[in-house]
Amino acid sequence: MSFLFEDFKGWKAYCEANDMKLYEPVIEYEVVQKEHDESSIWDGLDRAYQVMKEAVKTGLTEDMTSRSGMVNNGAKKVYNHPLTVLSKEFQVLISRALAAKEVNSCMGRVVAAPTAGASGILPGVMVTLQELHDLSDKKIMEGLLVGAGIALIMEKRASIAGAVGGCQAETGSAAAMGAGAIVYCLGGNIDQAFNAVAITVQCMLGLICDPVAGLVEVPCVVRNASAAAIANSSAQIALADVSAVIPVDECVEAMGEVGQSMETRYKETAMGGLATTLTGQAISKKVLIQDIEMLPDEE
Repeated sequence: MSFLFEDFKGWKAYCEANDMKLYEPVIEYEVVQKEHDESSIWDGLDRAYQVMKEAVKTGLTEDMTSRSGMVNNGAKKVYNHPLTVLSKEFQVLISRALAAKEVNSCMGRVVAAPTAGASGILPGVMVTLQELHDLSDKKIMEGLLVGAGIALIMEKRASIAGAVGGCQAETGSAAAMGAGAIVYCLGGNIDQAFNAVAITVQCMLGLICDPVAGLVEVPCVVRNASAAAIANSSAQIALADVSAVIPVDECVEAMGEVGQSMETRYKETAMGGLATTLTGQAISKKVLIQDIEMLPDEE
């Protein structure tokens, strides 16, 4: 038997009943339910985290210009800008989130955590967390397991797909994963970790998915940066024992309800929001023409 990640209340109770750390039921779930060997799980986590770090480095050192032109080395511009709004650490955090997501938009290798559309959030959050607090890769991987458990519950009780629940389901879930992982890695207790998830969901609730020209570029890339910032602010608030008031399971239920009631045009169809602005439509037509021009000539 293993815990099936049906809700956060049950996850906490299972940990307390079996004297387990927050990440350990996730390992057990993978071994029992997915029939994975524990050593292979840790090896897979290590590979995934290395890909995350590589994506951050690639996005900050190589040319990141997408075929549409909407992504054009934004991460490097932010990273190298001489004026810092808050601190250098904050500038680095959002630059890294931008960088990894730009790699995805430019067809590079990323980790879908939980989706490719949100693939810059955990790399930005975890790489920066490790650097600031001098954490081991093992501790970061434990944090990633905590994030995976959070995603399992959010997938069951709401959604992690933009086409089902809007962008709240993608960047919102990734930010919640990051917030919980931060609290865990910094020694917070279970209540604090889950409170961080609840606060994050409250901050991201209702966010639509409206990709310009149907591409996962605008506004997706910059939302990865803002979601990374929200993950950190939620963790900071939760570590100070400021309550979200609404329990985490109820927050996720609300997220699912909002996703179900959201109009189809706001769920990854490019039929609403920014995608239907005058500029968004002009970009869509331009991209369509480019696609047609790239088709091979018929013989």
